[in-house]
Amino acid sequence: MSTPPPEGPLPYKCTPVFDENTLPARLRKEHRTKPGVWGVIRVLEGRLRYHVLDPVSETILDPDCPGLVLPDQPHFVEPLGPMRIQVEFYDRMPAHAHPLRTGKLGLSAFSG
Repeated sequence: MSTPPPEGPLPYKCTPVFDENTLPARLRKEHRTKPGVWGVIRVLEGRLRYHVLDPVSETILDPDCPGLVLPDQPHFVEPLGPMRIQVEFYDRMPAHAHPLRTGKLGLSAFSG
């Protein structure tokens, strides 16, 4: 019996796993993905504050609440104590982005 293919697009790139000490300074200050590039911030352990600058919002991410980064959207992150994260990059909206945008996972930045 073969495993069914994953639903939706696969990330074309993933960052290494970062912790509160190895999280690059460039991610702690304003930055953005390129036009046409979506990101998903996956918190593997702990918590991370995700600041979106346009439109302004702030969300606490944890292992049950990933963060969706829209193309060319200015944002930055802030560790809230010990944590581990990884960021995935997509060339189109990830299949799981729709639930994130409706706020089902508590992402106030994407509700409505």
